[in-house]
Amino acid sequence: MTDQPSMRNRLSGVSLIFACGTALFSDGYANGVISEVNTLLKRVYGDEVTAKNYSTIVSSVAFAGTVVGMLIFGYLSDKMGRKFGMMTATGIVAFFSLLSAASEGAHHSVGGTLAMLSACRFFLGIGVGAEYPCGSVSASEQTEQKSISKNAQHRWFALATNSMIDTGFVVSSFVPLVLYWIFGPNHLRAVWRISLGLGFIPAMLVFIWRLSMDEPESYKKSSMKNVKIPYMLVLRRYWPSLAAISLTWFIYDFITYPFGIYSSTVIDNVTGGSDAIPVIFGWNIIINLFYIPGTIGGAFIVDYIGPKYCMITGLICQAVIGFIMSGLYEQLTSHVAAFAVVYGIFLSFGELGPGNCLGLLASKTSPTAVRGQFYGIAAAIGKIGAFVGTWAFPPMIEAFGGDTTVRGNTGPFWVGSGLAVLSAIVTFLFIRPLSHDGMAEEDEKFRQYLDAHGFDTSTMGLGGAGSVTAVDDAAMDEKIDQKSIV
Repeated sequence: MTDQPSMRNRLSGVSLIFACGTALFSDGYANGVISEVNTLLKRVYGDEVTAKNYSTIVSSVAFAGTVVGMLIFGYLSDKMGRKFGMMTATGIVAFFSLLSAASEGAHHSVGGTLAMLSACRFFLGIGVGAEYPCGSVSASEQTEQKSISKNAQHRWFALATNSMIDTGFVVSSFVPLVLYWIFGPNHLRAVWRISLGLGFIPAMLVFIWRLSMDEPESYKKSSMKNVKIPYMLVLRRYWPSLAAISLTWFIYDFITYPFGIYSSTVIDNVTGGSDAIPVIFGWNIIINLFYIPGTIGGAFIVDYIGPKYCMITGLICQAVIGFIMSGLYEQLTSHVAAFAVVYGIFLSFGELGPGNCLGLLASKTSPTAVRGQFYGIAAAIGKIGAFVGTWAFPPMIEAFGGDTTVRGNTGPFWVGSGLAVLSAIVTFLFIRPLSHDGMAEEDEKFRQYLDAHGFDTSTMGLGGAGSVTAVDDAAMDEKIDQKSIV
């Protein structure tokens, strides 16, 4: 007899992790495809898109919806259950992907079409945002099953979450090009509509995959679904780590999403303003492909050096590449292939570091009882960074001298690299290292902490119906002594 899990059990355990996290492919696809769709909208509808700033609105409004989804479903994930949140999220993404593709204004007006598309993108963002505190959190909890090797817990989480987002980015840049080849330059309306509508397919496939899932064991054991959550006690214990992770996530998304979304604009500048859609989209695919080695390479080293130091490594390397790009911009842009490679490496290190590690840090430094809300708040602040970045990117270029000048085009790289260094410093000073099976350990420490402050932890979990036998937050505040549970 052996205690080692069988190959079948190991595959089943890994499959559960991917069932929880794979829906984040829809996040990458939805956020990535809008770059190409914006390029097509400008070609189809011309000045009306530019004059009313619809390009930036359509790009950024999904982030606003994502923030709403993260915050609402962070709470629902803890109080209604992980599966409820995941199933609802995939349903929203599937429905509004189709509705986005069918956007049409009254009497076929361009303004109405773009307004409806913007509204659909907002609601699509809610579904995408819901995946973070529901799907990602559940994936992290599944990594500590007995069937998962301790030295692969972080790896499988990274591959099932951030790698899926990055794969979505790559596919989102490839699909419009293929559709352009199929329909040709005279049917760009079909290209942008079908590009958006195809987001329905992965969402529905994941919906079916999740039907037979159950709640994670840690949720069954340590949730506060039937108990009033003592938020004051939670904040006293976890606010430093929540603040640090939220700040670094804000910086990461501020850097990553604008560079990804506006990569078509960057390539347009590098290729000398080429109007050929295959040229712009083709270079966009090449750049997005660099996300993949970053996230996969990071996934295979994160278990050995830990999420904290893997994140710092990625940030420092990204900053160095960004400074090199800024200093050698003129030399690089005279060789388009060289620029694309270095730009891709810049994005790749972002995935190796914070891209892979922020989700790990957010989920595994918080207890099961409030993990959805902790993760949702941190991720929402990150998406606010993405929202701010999409609006700040064009004015930033103008402030540095405009997109026709070297200084204007290098400005965002100076800013992004400096922020990466700041994020590395915050990570080093304020975020603690993670151990394997750390979620189970944190749940136990959290129970000890609650017990020490008068909370009845026997009401936690799904085993018994829970009425709160502990006193409320205000009463517990009076009982807090000097004892501190580390």
